[in-house]
Amino acid sequence: MTRARFLRSLFPAPALLSAAASKDRPNLVLFLADDHGWRDSPIHGNRDVRTPNLERLASEGTVFRNTFSGAAICIPSRAILGSGLDSHRNGAIANGRQMRDGIRTLPSYLAELGYDVAHFGKSHFLPPSNYTRWEAVASEIKGAGPLMNDLETAAVDSWLARRGKGAKPVCMIVCSHSPHVTWEENSGYDPGRLTVPPSLIDTRETREALTRYYTDVSKMDRQLGAVHDSVRRHLGSNTLFLSTSDNGAQLPFAKWNLYDAGIRLPLAASWPGVVKAGGSSSAMLHFTDFLPTFVELAGGRAPSGIDGRSFARVLRGEAKAHRAEVFASHTADNNGQMNCYPMRAVRTARFKYIRNLRTDLVYTTHIDRGVARDGRGYWDSWRALAKTDTRVAAVIRRYHERPAEELYDIERDPFELENLAAVAAHRRTVVELRGKIDAWMRWTGDSGEVWGTPRPLAGYPV
Repeated sequence: MTRARFLRSLFPAPALLSAAASKDRPNLVLFLADDHGWRDSPIHGNRDVRTPNLERLASEGTVFRNTFSGAAICIPSRAILGSGLDSHRNGAIANGRQMRDGIRTLPSYLAELGYDVAHFGKSHFLPPSNYTRWEAVASEIKGAGPLMNDLETAAVDSWLARRGKGAKPVCMIVCSHSPHVTWEENSGYDPGRLTVPPSLIDTRETREALTRYYTDVSKMDRQLGAVHDSVRRHLGSNTLFLSTSDNGAQLPFAKWNLYDAGIRLPLAASWPGVVKAGGSSSAMLHFTDFLPTFVELAGGRAPSGIDGRSFARVLRGEAKAHRAEVFASHTADNNGQMNCYPMRAVRTARFKYIRNLRTDLVYTTHIDRGVARDGRGYWDSWRALAKTDTRVAAVIRRYHERPAEELYDIERDPFELENLAAVAAHRRTVVELRGKIDAWMRWTGDSGEVWGTPRPLAGYPV
């Protein structure tokens, strides 16, 4: 790629109003949870957690079963969503490495197309200079610490009420802080009745942690319900309402990982009369796709040079398929002080291939190195059990020590427990997906750098 072409791809031409644009363009609302895993709701098969409002939204519209963020961490996933560019193309490769200045983002395109654009709740859309075209509405309840803030849903309703029946259509990005840690205290969940995922170790402490996580998921769901009610009351039926999350839960093999538990997201979309009620779609979507989809629905032409492609035809029921594969990356977190482990992945309908770029490093996160609220309480119960249980010891070793390549048959092994990378019968698949990762890294300018403070595996107390 020439330098001129690369720069054009980062700063694409303005979205132009297409001939199809009209006064009947829909309002666009995106509700974004924080750390809500795709499997942790009844719309994706979990019968333990209570999310009645997400289920209501799904019954009014369509559940998308294969939606992927491209990153399993907050700032990079939001940068992908906001820019339509993969992490190494927008610059936000880690928490602490934000998007490059000057890259156009979703609110810029929508404002140019005549939309009132507003943001509510948690931000982490960085840098602020790339998001000057939306109104950042004061809508947070401040807690005792930075992870204890909360979305004030009443501010959403007040903003809509003040706006009235304006001539402009609306684009709203509404962001909850839940279920990011610190999780709420358990309210109404019986730890003894939960189904513990097979990727986790079933201890009393694990079950208690899941009750708190599910309680916080239910809290997020109440916020979703309040926002959805306000939107329907003030904006009417010509509104596309989507609910998803930024990445998976802060649990082992989820957040900060490229397994489906980290990058696969719940997504439900309603748009009365357009999106099929009670529908279900297996189309593979990616966070880069949200920007061009919103631009197209707003009457514009999706900008050239981005990595996303519009899934408007899928929303309208005019197409069943969208992508053949999606890509994802993880580098580091917490300004490089935690969770430093570079990995890349490609996911097809059936297979997941993960490349771990530095097998000489130990994989660690807040969970095993942090405090009780981060997961250390149940993690310590695992370590204690590992002293006498070889199966538990193997899980802990798998957590810390990653092979150079991983391959999983998602259809047969949805929790990604059996690595097939060295199995002769899958050699052709490994070679094919290895090549896709090579090409993707070249395209995105990804050198595989290790950023932050990685820790060597040698001598680590695994």
